[in-house]
Amino acid sequence: MNDGLIPNRYAKALYKAATEQGTAEQVYAAMKRLEGAFAAEPRLQRAVENPYMAAAEKQKLLTTAAGVGDDKLAGQFFALIIDNNRVALARGMALAFLRIYREQKGIEQVTITTAAKLTDKALSELRKVVERYAAGKTLEYDYRIDPQLIGGFTITMESKMLDASLKNELKQLRLNLLS
Repeated sequence: MNDGLIPNRYAKALYKAATEQGTAEQVYAAMKRLEGAFAAEPRLQRAVENPYMAAAEKQKLLTTAAGVGDDKLAGQFFALIIDNNRVALARGMALAFLRIYREQKGIEQVTITTAAKLTDKALSELRKVVERYAAGKTLEYDYRIDPQLIGGFTITMESKMLDASLKNELKQLRLNLLS
C-alpha cells in the first residue's frame, strides 16, 4: 500500500467537495490547524492509531485539533476516514490537502528562520525583500527560530533557499580552509 497515494486521493476528494460547497478556505484553515497539532504534539498520531480508542473519541480528538465542529465538512471528513479505517493517514491527508489548495490558489509557502527573535520592523523588511523577489505571487509565511544558526537567517521559498546564517558562513570558511 502506498501511503502517499491514499492521502492524495482523499485530499483531492475533500478539496473538490469543499470547492463545490464554497468552504475551501475554512477547510484549508482547519487542515492547517490539524497539521500544526500533529507537528506540535507527536502523541496525537499515536492516539488516533490506538485500536482501543473508540471511533467517537478519535473524531472528537481530530475535530478539536482542527478547530471544527461536527457540522462542518472537515468534521464529516474525519468521520469518513475513521469509518474507512484510514485515520492513521490523517496527517498525510491534511498535508496533501494543503499542497493541493496552495497549488490551485497559486500560494507559495515561505519559511523565514532566524537565530533569535526579530523585531517586527526587521521581519517586515525581510518580507519586503521576499515579496520583491516573488513579484506579485501570493505568499504564506512561516516564521521559526533556530538557535543553531548562531546568527543571521535563512529564507526558504518552495525549493529555493537563501542561507545568510553564521552557521553557513562558518561551514563555507571551514571548507575553504580544508581545500
